[in-house]
Amino acid sequence: MTIKGIQDAVIERAQAGDDKALSELLQAVRPNVHNYAMKHCVINDVDDAVQEVLITVSRRLDSLKIVAALSSWLFTTTRRECRRLGRVAFDFDPHGDGTALEWLNTTSEQDQLIDLTRAIRDLPDIYREVLLMKDYEQLTNREIADKTGQSVAAVKSRLHRARTMVRDQLLQETSNLSNEAYQ
Repeated sequence: MTIKGIQDAVIERAQAGDDKALSELLQAVRPNVHNYAMKHCVINDVDDAVQEVLITVSRRLDSLKIVAALSSWLFTTTRRECRRLGRVAFDFDPHGDGTALEWLNTTSEQDQLIDLTRAIRDLPDIYREVLLMKDYEQLTNREIADKTGQSVAAVKSRLHRARTMVRDQLLQETSNLSNEAYQ
């Protein structure tokens, strides 16, 4: 047995198409995948990585040749998903001209922190609340939903909108600085 609480027979039944065994397997491996993702993903990507890995497990479990290799396969899949999500997040340059990178390289950390704090402070309450719970308190989407009385989907939507608004505000600051430099 490679993962605590999972019998080889459950894995084999899941591979054979037993939906109940697959559900049992996914529930059992989820904490391991989540813990591993916490170490290898940007905090904002952990839930997405876990979800993608579990989807991959459910779709590709039949490709696992050796039952004892499940944990290695899970960790490799999780690490790859974290890298993929990280590339997507850090490869984004909305201006396409290096303005954001220039701002990061030429603005002091203290000024960046001030700009970020201002952008978060200026968010409407419903967006600021979920952003702080997720990124500052490091709560899961489910925990935020329970605390706020919202659905998980609403939390994800508001979190995405909050991050977009903060990013747009910071990029606006960047554009303003660039425009001032050329005047």
